[in-house]
Amino acid sequence: MENIRSLKPKAPQAGITFRKPTVADGSAVLSLIQDCHPLDENSHYFYLVQCEQFRDTCVLAERDGEVIGWVSAHIPPTEEDSVFVWQVAVSPNARGAKLGVRMLDALMRREECRDAERLRTTITPDNDASWGLFRKFAKMCGAEVSDRPHYLEEDHFDGAHDTEHLVTLSFAEPYQAAA
Repeated sequence: MENIRSLKPKAPQAGITFRKPTVADGSAVLSLIQDCHPLDENSHYFYLVQCEQFRDTCVLAERDGEVIGWVSAHIPPTEEDSVFVWQVAVSPNARGAKLGVRMLDALMRREECRDAERLRTTITPDNDASWGLFRKFAKMCGAEVSDRPHYLEEDHFDGAHDTEHLVTLSFAEPYQAAA
């Protein structure tokens, strides 16, 4: 099994730190999302709430004081053995450093995620970057990947957004023990 330390990034990774966000990071997160098309933008208020209320399951990546990466996630109240990743953003000037995989690893190693047997997300069929990220992460940690249509274009989005597939990475045992 290939582990996180054996992934050799193309871009410089020195000086990158991973931390929990604070409410003071909300504006920087919004700015990062705006630079990462085609990610869905939400309100400024939304990112403030995520940084404050969901900080234990969000990851902020910084280099030289600049926010270069973001993962927003939560533990669903009805699935306490799962982590749901809502958004992953990597600044265009930080791509090639395996930052997405490294942020997912940092998230799953947190004490708050210690009981996770699954990582879930939703991805549209044409989002090759997200499919690649989650498949790479699954391979790295030996997780099985499954997916099924979840939020349907016509039933849930009134035809205005592509169907989102629920992607599940199932770990053989909780992530920290498996990694």
